[in-house]
Amino acid sequence: MNAAALIYGLCLAASVLCAGLLGRAYLKSRTRLLLWTAISFCFFALNNLVLVADMLVLPDLDLWVWRQAAAGAGLCVLLFGFVWEMR
Repeated sequence: MNAAALIYGLCLAASVLCAGLLGRAYLKSRTRLLLWTAISFCFFALNNLVLVADMLVLPDLDLWVWRQAAAGAGLCVLLFGFVWEMR
């Protein structure tokens, strides 16, 4: 169980770090694609946070729908950003 907690925590930390770095890069360059990517990584970090809550904090409660909703929202934002910036 400790290895799983470590891996879940590292995935959460990596997605939060990516979102922060992308947000900082957006603030410097004002490239809108960086903004869309930063927002999508915020949703991916939310997905990882709900995963930690689902697997470690609340193992009796099924949060699968909320995890998939956060991941789907991140993918939709990223896809929308790609399509919007291609115009």
